Amino acid sequence: MVLCASLWSFMILCGSKDFLVRLHRLRPMGNVQATRAHPSNNLAGKIPTEYNKNHKVSLGNPMPETKPIYLDYNATTPIAKEVADAMVPYLYDHFGNPSSTHPYGVSAKLAIENARKQVASAINCAPQEIIFTSGGTESNNAAIRGYALANQHKGRHIITSAIEHPAVLEVCRYLERQGFRVSYLPVDQFGLVDPDDLRNTLTQDTILVSLMHANNEIGTIEPIRQLADITHAAGAAFHTDAAQTLGKIHVDVQDLGVDLLSIAGHKLYAPKGVGALYIKTGLPVDKLLFGADHEKDRRPGTENVLEIVGLGTACEIAQRDLDANMAHFQKVRDQLHDGLLAALPEDSFRLNGHPELRLPNTLSLAFYGVEANTLISEINDRVAASAGAACHSDQIDLSYVLEAMDVPIDYAMGTVRFSVGRGTTSEDIDKAIDVITNALKGLMPQNMALDTTQIDDISNIKLTRYTHGLGCACKLRPQALEQILANLPPSVDPNALVDASTNDDAAVYQIREDLAVVQTVDFFTPIVDDPYWFGAISAANSLSDIYAMGAQPIFGLNIVGFPSNRLPLTVLEAILRGAQEKAQEAGIAILGGHTVDDTEPKYGMAVTGLVHPDKILRNSTAQPGDALILTKPLGMGILSTALKAGMLDQSTQEKAIRIMVELNKTAAMCMADVPVNACTDITGFGLLGHLHEMTSASKVNAQLYMARVPVLPEARELAEMDIIPGGTLNNLDYVKPFVSFIAGITHIDQILLADAQTSGGLLISLPENWVDVLLEKLKAEGVWAAKIGVIISSGNGTISVESE
Repeated sequence: MVLCASLWSFMILCGSKDFLVRLHRLRPMGNVQATRAHPSNNLAGKIPTEYNKNHKVSLGNPMPETKPIYLDYNATTPIAKEVADAMVPYLYDHFGNPSSTHPYGVSAKLAIENARKQVASAINCAPQEIIFTSGGTESNNAAIRGYALANQHKGRHIITSAIEHPAVLEVCRYLERQGFRVSYLPVDQFGLVDPDDLRNTLTQDTILVSLMHANNEIGTIEPIRQLADITHAAGAAFHTDAAQTLGKIHVDVQDLGVDLLSIAGHKLYAPKGVGALYIKTGLPVDKLLFGADHEKDRRPGTENVLEIVGLGTACEIAQRDLDANMAHFQKVRDQLHDGLLAALPEDSFRLNGHPELRLPNTLSLAFYGVEANTLISEINDRVAASAGAACHSDQIDLSYVLEAMDVPIDYAMGTVRFSVGRGTTSEDIDKAIDVITNALKGLMPQNMALDTTQIDDISNIKLTRYTHGLGCACKLRPQALEQILANLPPSVDPNALVDASTNDDAAVYQIREDLAVVQTVDFFTPIVDDPYWFGAISAANSLSDIYAMGAQPIFGLNIVGFPSNRLPLTVLEAILRGAQEKAQEAGIAILGGHTVDDTEPKYGMAVTGLVHPDKILRNSTAQPGDALILTKPLGMGILSTALKAGMLDQSTQEKAIRIMVELNKTAAMCMADVPVNACTDITGFGLLGHLHEMTSASKVNAQLYMARVPVLPEARELAEMDIIPGGTLNNLDYVKPFVSFIAGITHIDQILLADAQTSGGLLISLPENWVDVLLEKLKAEGVWAAKIGVIISSGNGTISVESE
């Protein structure tokens, strides 16, 4: 596309402000001879005429045959076998309601009270000071909101820190909207709160201070006792979120001097969905929910006996084995740190968090000049860990914890949290060091290149592991694109028939009275794992812009970004072969191209075509009364996101590839026989985004009928599971001011209409009386198509979406 093509190169700079792309030639870019038939050529063929509207997606198994080494214990822990064994009787035998007075109820009640004693013992409090919750989030909400509401007559000021868990920060923001005043304390370079800052922030109006025991991202342990004493001296209560500390270090409410303490079961080998809150005797706390008088009338609802038993057992084990576990955690954590120090260059990474006052299992490392998400994508089938930052096409999302610590962006972008657990072995750590080191050698700016030039077997390489984005979903947000282009001077050339002043799909330049050149460029990161099909899909996507303009392609040029120190050149050969064979299907040759050595694989084409100036199809010439026809179904962005996560079964993957690899050539040939007023192809901005480009440029209003829009049923099901690419959400945010969704159009419908497509279909605007003619021509040629809406009137580009 013209508008986005000039800005695609900005994507290369996404990872670090100092990142420089090194230009060089990997190999001549002429036609690459296919050395062998691609094993997946059985996918070739026409798009199926039906998309199985009643089909339910069969999810793939994302777990590799050899399970990855798990180094993400701060995210969650497995249920300990002793815990599971203790829970089993309460699945089958002791199923009674603990409020009932018969033996079934009594046995359940006794189990709850025993668990209460186990939790109380683990943190050294009285059993009656423990209430059970659904987890750490509820415990934090119950503590902070409950105490604030019960004590607002004393004051309406709360103090917390800038690095708290969202379960604390969000409830504080809620209370701010209710009229409370909240102060957010800064932290130092290690993530520590300065006690003097707390002392200076306390006022006579302060009723509560909430500061976490240890940070979940960096592991820094706060001086809770000192902070609590300062708080109490000012007459306020003190809450701490201990979700990350129980079972890893000593947690004693008497030693800590706290009034409220939150516990999350799944952080200490208990089930997910259960937690506890310590409330010091006599402390007034309002309840969040209303119902019966369970949990001493502080938390209504029939108790989750099964998981409460699990939490109690987990707390007993944590208390029993704490010293041994602490020693084990620190041993394997330090083994990982020392191993990476020995294997990687000096100053290539740094430790986040305090070197001493830190959880024994937590290692947050910041790798210089590396994108953490790219590293995680490459290793996550062998090592499971968490990233501390995310890079998108137009913005960088740093962890607010790292921002609060003023970690330099070149390090913050490369932050990965490794957290070990009871099941981590020394052998695991040795393997993890090898995996992480080998991946980093191909990513670090020191360019410690691996010998990747000749690897013949590339069948196990999954390209989506080598990128943090997918296909056209990586485009700049439309909002950002408009802002950038608005600052550039317009081009002035009398021979330019279509240029960047419009939202058309390609540039058109008149070279004589009866002939114009059409030029477009598109490239993106892998949307599928197979290199051959990535090349073929990208080529089809690049050619689509030419067809959408009513032109015929005549030749293409390759555009390649390739991580030659991460992937073998045989992968590039397969990409180029897939593109070449797709170009041959289009009847053109690829005559050359250009490459850059990049951190991620990227491929696309600059395509040149020809058209008679009178035959140009623009997206700015739709007319009132036109019908809108779409030639491919929606949902490719969602399916691609699921594929990267390993959630698609083989048949759904093949179905997606068949659709994306299909050229829009046949649809364009059919379109040439009817009086089309306007056309565009549906790619990264989604159906709504590209339709809005058409309506705004044409100064018309449009109406879509959701029931007629072709949507892959697998994509709808995955969207309902919240498997949605970020580019799709950006698209929806952008178009909402221009689109009205009539009652009955669900949020999932809106997501699908905005889904970022790759190699999508043509959106054709033509007179209503020619609709049946075109649909019959398309059907006869094996192209699935549907009338999805109409141009209803002249206007300012608005779109209304109705059910039918």
